[in-house]
Amino acid sequence: QVQVVESGGGLVQPGGSLKLSCAFSGTTFSIYRMGWYRQPPGQQRLLVADINSSDYISYADSVKGRFTISRDKDKNTMFLQMNNLKPEDTAVYYCHADAIQSKYWGQGTQGTVSS
Repeated sequence: QVQVVESGGGLVQPGGSLKLSCAFSGTTFSIYRMGWYRQPPGQQRLLVADINSSDYISYADSVKGRFTISRDKDKNTMFLQMNNLKPEDTAVYYCHADAIQSKYWGQGTQGTVSS
């Protein structure tokens, strides 16, 4: 089993920044891919960015150049630095892990961009 806990959401003005963190625990050695998803109000959950065990990174077109995914392997932690935020970035952000035995989700953290 893998436990996934996000933190770092909040309210920010357009053009501002937020940094999300995700802590993994349990059988973390089984994780081969991790990423961030988001679900805007009334919409489906979509991939924002992910990183695999070879450190290959991909981003959704809507966040390229503004968001940066990173991780600390020693601390089993993943981050999402979000800059130049726009109102359309408002969503619940979820941390996700693909592991050998299953897929795991965090509880989500709200990020709101509003003036």
